[in-house]
Amino acid sequence: MSLIKQLWLTILAILLIAFGGSLFIGITTTKQALEQEVRIKNADNANALALSMSQLSKDPTEMELLIAAQFDTGHYRRIELRDPEGNIMESREAEESIEGVPGWFVDLTRFSIPAGEAVIQDGWQQYATIEIETQHSYAYRSLWRSTLQLIGWFGIAAIISALLAWWIVHTIRRPLQAVIDQAREIGRRRFTTSKAPATRELRDVVMAMNQLSSSVSGMLSQESEKLDQLRRRLQHDSTTGATNREHFMRLLETALKREDDQTAGIIAMVRVSRLNELNEQLGRPATDQLLAQIAAALRSVAQNGHVGRLNGSDFAVLIPEEEDLEAVSQRLTERLHPLLDDQSVRVALPMALRRYRHHETRATVLSSLDGELARAETQGDRAVILASDDRENVLFHTHEAWRDALVHAIHEGISLAHYPVLDDQGHLLHFEAPSRLRLRDSWQPAGVFMPWVSRLGLNSEMDLAVVDAALHTIAKDNTPIALNVSPRAANDATFIAALKARLQAAPEAATQLWFEVPEIMAVNHMENFRTLCRELQRFGCRMGLEHVGPEFSKIAQLHDIGLIYLKIDASLVNGADTSADQQSILRGMATLCHSIGIKAIAEGVATEAEHTCLLDIGFDGVTGPAIRLAGDT
Repeated sequence: MSLIKQLWLTILAILLIAFGGSLFIGITTTKQALEQEVRIKNADNANALALSMSQLSKDPTEMELLIAAQFDTGHYRRIELRDPEGNIMESREAEESIEGVPGWFVDLTRFSIPAGEAVIQDGWQQYATIEIETQHSYAYRSLWRSTLQLIGWFGIAAIISALLAWWIVHTIRRPLQAVIDQAREIGRRRFTTSKAPATRELRDVVMAMNQLSSSVSGMLSQESEKLDQLRRRLQHDSTTGATNREHFMRLLETALKREDDQTAGIIAMVRVSRLNELNEQLGRPATDQLLAQIAAALRSVAQNGHVGRLNGSDFAVLIPEEEDLEAVSQRLTERLHPLLDDQSVRVALPMALRRYRHHETRATVLSSLDGELARAETQGDRAVILASDDRENVLFHTHEAWRDALVHAIHEGISLAHYPVLDDQGHLLHFEAPSRLRLRDSWQPAGVFMPWVSRLGLNSEMDLAVVDAALHTIAKDNTPIALNVSPRAANDATFIAALKARLQAAPEAATQLWFEVPEIMAVNHMENFRTLCRELQRFGCRMGLEHVGPEFSKIAQLHDIGLIYLKIDASLVNGADTSADQQSILRGMATLCHSIGIKAIAEGVATEAEHTCLLDIGFDGVTGPAIRLAGDT
């Protein structure tokens, strides 16, 4: 039995005991007062009548008339006149008439009132004895009325007491429910904190649980920081802080395979020429400091992109969602050339830039960029080469053409691809469903048009159309589907309102939707992401993050919002089967995910060896080119 029920039963028992005791005492007291009143009245009437009769002549007829007159004018139940030997000389008696009072009440409260007795004198001798019983039916009515009044007042008092008790119980219930909810959240490994209630006992419990949550959260943050330090040590150059060659190559490979608004951008290569001469002229410490400053300047230009050190003298900059080569080259020269001019010796820093697109291979991109950089070296110490743009595969050449084509394609309808995400037992978790648009009479993958969707500000319209297609697919096939929500749409209140309306209209299908946003969006717009999670979880949707990696140490701050899964970026996953260092990082990430009740899913699994290795490490799910449902070819 719950504590609240016990409180209500206790309150009810107290009210019933108080009611019963008050009613018993009230009835008993009133009854005793009425009995005493009637007893006194009987005695007074008997004495008064006896005194009157003692002064009269003792003619039997006169006595009879006096008794009859007294009986008819008063409220009497019985008047009897007895001689000294006890024989009845005269008697008048009326039937008991109790109106307006239930019989059971009369039987329950039957009065016991002795008759009033007085002696009638004839001179100095006793003439007779008179007995009088007053008609006391009014006493029952009076007792019944007082009982009803007592019940009425007690009923009012009971209602007031019940309202007061409800308020007290409600005051207890709210912090108690908060304690229960917090305990459940901790049971789900969501280490939330609650405001301490005013009730001392509950406050002590809440403070203890808050301390537990804070301790666990602190421990998770420390472990995340340690894991991030390990990742940086293994993936970054110790001198400059830039990404090392091996990891940058994985980042580039992942960028070329993505199907979102970051599938196109600009890659630049910067070379510190004649590095050995710089070492001799400036000294090793000063040269290392210069390289670190160059890397910092490149990071400021790349912003959310990546900076890698490919070898001792070559740096590469990967800038997703960027198309303007001239603007990027200008930012690079503005940041780098003043830095070089401050040096005591001439520093040669040729640069080459080109666009990359999702259909290209890593070898093609690096080969062409390396050739352009070699050409820049021949043109001067600080020459900048902008590689010519291959526009053979560009569908449209103007913003207006792209906008018209995208608006029309979105209106016509979206197709969804289906890539399975399997758990560690090989069972389906959900299908990833990147969108396809029909452009120039053929279905194009997201990597072709998503950069333009983002550039033209059509993210909300696109994401709503994807949701419509997913709900239609779920209604038809009843298969769980995971959808990407673009950062721009996730921060758009109008989009969220429209999304909620669609989910409310299809409540059953909504429970089969898995929504995921990029890690960078959740970290940089944490409050907006919390709001999005709260709104969508009301419909039974599952929330997760994709492309998790660089900001993993900050994910612990989101442990309390109910994330179901994290998809670890392919740049961390690829080649894990051959790298013990990567396995250490991935194992730590999976362990931390499990400690806060979140599934760890690997993205971009390219080989069966990677698949097996990731499951051995402790990942809960996998997706990528090597992952197929049983029976698929």
